[in-house]
Amino acid sequence: ICAPEMLGGRVKPLHPAIHAGILARAIQADMAELARHNMQPIDLVVCNLYPFQETIAGPDVALDKAVEHIDIGGVTLLRAAGKNFERVTVVCDPDDYGLVLAEVRAQGAVAAETRQWLAVKAFTYIRNYDAAIEVYLRQSLSQAPAPLGRTDRDSQLLAPQLPKSLGLSLALVQEMRYGENPHQVAGLYADSGVGPLGGNLLQGKPLSYNNMLDLDAAWAAVQSFDEPTIVIVKHLSPCGIASSDRLAAAFPAALASDPVSAFGGVIAANRPLDCATTKEMRELFVEAVVAPSFEDEALECFAEHKPSCRLLAIPDTMQPPWQLRSVTGGVLMQSVDHGDPPGVEWRVLTQRAPNDAEMDSLRFAWRACQHVKSNAIVLARGVATVGIGGGLPSRVDAVKLAVAKAGERARGAVLASDAFFPFPDGVEVAAEAGVTAVVQPGGSVKDEAVIAAADRLGVAMVFTGVRHFRH
Repeated sequence: ICAPEMLGGRVKPLHPAIHAGILARAIQADMAELARHNMQPIDLVVCNLYPFQETIAGPDVALDKAVEHIDIGGVTLLRAAGKNFERVTVVCDPDDYGLVLAEVRAQGAVAAETRQWLAVKAFTYIRNYDAAIEVYLRQSLSQAPAPLGRTDRDSQLLAPQLPKSLGLSLALVQEMRYGENPHQVAGLYADSGVGPLGGNLLQGKPLSYNNMLDLDAAWAAVQSFDEPTIVIVKHLSPCGIASSDRLAAAFPAALASDPVSAFGGVIAANRPLDCATTKEMRELFVEAVVAPSFEDEALECFAEHKPSCRLLAIPDTMQPPWQLRSVTGGVLMQSVDHGDPPGVEWRVLTQRAPNDAEMDSLRFAWRACQHVKSNAIVLARGVATVGIGGGLPSRVDAVKLAVAKAGERARGAVLASDAFFPFPDGVEVAAEAGVTAVVQPGGSVKDEAVIAAADRLGVAMVFTGVRHFRH
């Protein structure tokens, strides 16, 4: 009684004989109408959709191929069966086959509560499936060239903007032993087929909840630098950052920033990790290392000397445009802070301007400061941090912590502050320790007093006009 497939298989189960059989209620009128049309009721619908998420997860998938993997009839079957859960059992997950068979064998039918639970699961499956399609098509649209005749205003509609509603299509790709603490349950949800943080784990146990947070912070930080750079992160905040002409030279400088805090941290590199850099790490206990790739000799060195260290390769350095964070009752969403927006100009506000060496170091410290938890203070000499103070509610206390970490290395160092100094005390503490130049956003009602203190102490100061809080 069913029509044959049409349009090269695009039309299959879309027929009244099927959908009437599914949607008919267990009432006399519906059953009588089925009989008049020589149709039968359908009690069980088992359906798996075209693997759209798996298809688009492949390399270089063409848009037309992705579109052909958008299921139509299967979704319609699941929706119809889910709607009529009072009579029909809908199964969209092979893991549920055993449950359904067990109930049928034990009691001759599927329990009403099970049918309702399976319907919820089916609608969740459909929601995630449709959300994956929407996200993929939106991304494809934003990457496409503007058609001829489209105005600038029309093109702006394709730019990243907050959606009116937020639909996420994420699969559980890793169930973790626990969350931040052993009594917490945790898991990683991501696009199907995507590895942790979009990378490949080459060595070590599965990444923990805390590993992923630290690696994500380290990876974001290291991508802010063009030169070969090492970032060491502990508890979501950098404790050492250094650049050099070689990673093997950058690592000791980053470690020297705070060797005590670096113990048990994670390390990020913005170049393929080589054997020479790996050897520099031998004496330090490291939880995990992330880099674009690892040379074969480096992998052999890790396998021999640090077999338990997790190694994560992330070849794609692109960062997503949005960040999500859960709060009670909702989700916060913001665009990613990629540093100073284009066109930002630094202004020297003190009588003394930074010399060339100080200015180069200030630019390095400013990039580093953007990845430290607020209130954030970074002391740097050359292109290496020597003291970091962050995550404190008081900015002057953050200065004191950074100065204490730096010790004698504070003398001749420069300082970066992620937000303005509300009082002169922070600059005074820094100058007393030997800091010679400061970069900060400015914008405080006490700016004049802060500038006056810098002039009195012989400290050069630059205002950026841009704040980089990281809560």
